[in-house]
Order: sequence, then structure tokens, then C-alpha cells
Amino acid sequence: MNARVPAQVLDTAAALTHVSRAWDDDIVRQLTDYIAIPAKSPSFDKEWAEHGYLETVMRNAAAWVEAQKVEGLQLEIVRLPGRTPVLFFEVPATGTTTTQTVLMYGHLDKQPEFNGWRNDLGPWTPKYEDGKLYGRGGADDGYAVYASIAAVQALKAQKAAHPRIVGIIETCEESGSYDLLPYVDALRTRLGDVALVVCLDSGAGNYEQLWITSSLRGMASGVLKVEILTEGVHSGDASGLVPSSFRIMRQVLDRLEDSATGRLLPASFHCDVPADRLAQAQATAAILGDEIYKRFPWAHYDCGGSTQFALPTTTDPVQALLNRTWKPTLSVTGAEGFPELKNAGNVLRPYTAFKLSLRLPPLVDAGQAVQELKALLEDNAPYQARVTFDGEGGATGWNAPATVPWFESALNAASQAQFGASCGYIGQGGTIPLMNMLSKGFPKAQMMVCGVLGPKSNAHGPNEFLHVPYAKKLTAAVAQVIAAFPAA
Repeated sequence: MNARVPAQVLDTAAALTHVSRAWDDDIVRQLTDYIAIPAKSPSFDKEWAEHGYLETVMRNAAAWVEAQKVEGLQLEIVRLPGRTPVLFFEVPATGTTTTQTVLMYGHLDKQPEFNGWRNDLGPWTPKYEDGKLYGRGGADDGYAVYASIAAVQALKAQKAAHPRIVGIIETCEESGSYDLLPYVDALRTRLGDVALVVCLDSGAGNYEQLWITSSLRGMASGVLKVEILTEGVHSGDASGLVPSSFRIMRQVLDRLEDSATGRLLPASFHCDVPADRLAQAQATAAILGDEIYKRFPWAHYDCGGSTQFALPTTTDPVQALLNRTWKPTLSVTGAEGFPELKNAGNVLRPYTAFKLSLRLPPLVDAGQAVQELKALLEDNAPYQARVTFDGEGGATGWNAPATVPWFESALNAASQAQFGASCGYIGQGGTIPLMNMLSKGFPKAQMMVCGVLGPKSNAHGPNEFLHVPYAKKLTAAVAQVIAAFPAA
């Protein structure tokens, strides 16, 4: 993008006033209704089509967008056979000669309930309290379609020039976006020459400035199962002779991870941290300090009159950032083969199964990692037990392209205008499969990957919330950046 024609300057205060009114008058209510619908992603609701929840939230969002009567906007719910639906909208360019396109992205599918919610809260029980809208999916990221349209409306309210804008809102993201690529292929000619992507499915280091995601980790996941018996047997009769499936599981996982440090052992699962990302981590660490790790809900207990807190892997802010964004990490996110504690008798269990979630550095190929992971875990099983790893696929991470001058200037200006602080850059430990797809399909596009998932917002976990004051300012910042898009 070598344009030289300056873009129109937006009245930033008026933009914030406009989007704030939209949030207060309508969007919070829309999201309250949205949270109440258990529109779980297809990986967590195999009967999603029969249940119709994804269809409901999609139709509700489409009806709301159409009701806004945005000048020139056209909308369609696109359906491919057997796949989750996608909402596609487009708004023609006005007051500009550029033929390039801004793509706005979000999703409407949700993570499952999880436990541990506050007594007065619940995943499908929305509650607005102290500027926070609690409930599953509002922040991650059901708000995206509403914020996107509100940003466009802020431009229209000032008759600001803007490029052509298209939107893709999917319903498969929390399952790895396996339905999305066929839709991107089907819509490719309608997407146009994408020069800027606005993705509202990411996080924020704090709620005091605009944060741009500079990288995303990839992911490989699947179920590891160890079988040693065909049925449970009396532990007094068999233990010592029949090896525990749990002990075999520990041995198998020891091939993958150093349990003392958490370091992943295969060298191919690691990559070097680029110099610019290291510099950004150092700058971000100086801003956030120990809040990088203190923001998590650490377990604590009384110890002789003082409170002891569980500890992170490191208290060095720079290393903490790198650990959660550029280092591979293994998590066990589910288990089978275990009775509830109240029903756990003296029985040697026939099998142990773990759901594994392996986060990969942004530059590691997920497909190759899944293959290596399967061979590493399955080959030469201890005691000739039946060890299987059923991979659920992988998603390669993403490293943002270099920021061009107009975009960097626009981000800083938007952050200063809406938050009174410069723009921050931060890697995220999660995965957004679309970003890698788009970077390959549109290698020259700038990427405004941002979101409302700041400290304690706890996406995927209990007490997830959307920080509404931050969301208002983010919406206005998005409008301001689009207004700064080069006019020719």
C-alpha cells in the first residue's frame, strides 16, 4: 500500500459519543440476550444443527444489522452444506478512490459452560454490574459484529470517507475454524483486495490503552488414552502386578514434557523469538510489570497468620510474556476413566484418558507438530499397553506483518484520542486460525487484531465478562483507524 493521499480526520470525541450511545441504548441489551443462548461451538455440541442455538444467534445478529439501516450495507447469511453458517456483510466505499477493502471479523459460537461461577452468575445468566457484562461469549467475542457495525455507523454519522468494508462473522471459531476456510474460498472474489483486517477476537494488556496483538500461538489438541485392562479389578488383588494406567500415562507424557519445569522436550516444537517481538515484549513488560502474572486468580491459603499464594513459573515480566506467547506449553484440559470421588472405591481402573491442549509458538507448523506428537506418544508403549492419541487437528499460529507508517500512526493517534495513552503491542497465547489464513491469502494486508479480553475477563473460564467502558473506546478507535485509511 503506497498511497500518498491523506485520509479524512475524524472528530474523535464525537465518534466516542456516538458509539457510547449505541452501546448504552442497544448493544448491551443485544449482548444480554445473546449471552442467555447456549450457542456452543460444534466441537462442544455435536447436535448443534438440531439444537438450533447457533442458528438463533446468527439470525438475531443479522436482524439487528439490517435494522441499523447502514447506508449501502448488504447482508447475507451464507450456508455451505453440512457447515456452520457465516454472516457476510459489505458496505461500499464513499468519498475515496481507493479500490482496497477493510475486512472485519468476529464469531458468535461459544466455549462450554465450565464450573466455578460465582453464585449469582452463570454462563447463560447475563448480569451487568459495575460496567462489566458477565456471561459466556459476550467478550469472546459475541460483541464483535455489534461493535463493527457501530464503528461503521460512527463513520457514517460524520459522513467520513472510508474504503469498502466487508465483514465475516463465523460460528466455528472455538472449534478451530475448520468450517471457515471453505467459506473464505467461496467468498474470495467478494472479499476483494483486502488491505486491512480488523479482528475483534483478541486481548488487551490493560484497560487503559489500545492494544494490538502482534502474534498468536498455534495449537495441537487431541485425546491421549492409555488402556491396560478390559474392566476394573480389585486394587488389593491386582496392584503391584497390573501397572496403573495413570502411571503409564505419566511415563508417556514424560516423553513430551519435563514435568519439573514444564519445558516441552522436542526441539521442533520451539522456535527463536524474532528481535522485534522481543523488543515489544520488553516495552510491554515495562508498562504492565507484575500485573502480567498477578492478574490470574491464584489459589491461596492461610499459613501462620499470613496468606500464601500459588506461584507462577516466573516473576520476570519479560520472561512471563514470552512464556505465554512464544514458548510451547502443554495443558491437560479434561479427563475420562475416573469415577467421582464419592464413588471411587478400591478399584484399579482399566484406562486413563486425557484431553491434551498443546500451545505452539507462532512460527511452528501445527500439522507437522500433530504428526510428531502422535508418533512420540504412541510408539513403544510401556508394558505394551494400548496407547492411542486421537488428534483433533491443529492450527498454526501467526506473526503479524511489519507495520507500515500510516497504520502505525493511525493506531497511536486512535489510542491517544480514545485512551490518552500510546498504543501497546502484545503477543497472545491463544489461537485465531483465520489470521494465518488471511496472512497467506493477503500477504500485504495490515492486521488490526485487538479485543476486550483484558485482566480478569477470563474467557473460557468462570465469571467471563465484557468490560463495556473499554469496548466503547475500542469501537471508537476502530472507526478512527478506518477513517485514517489512505484515500487513494
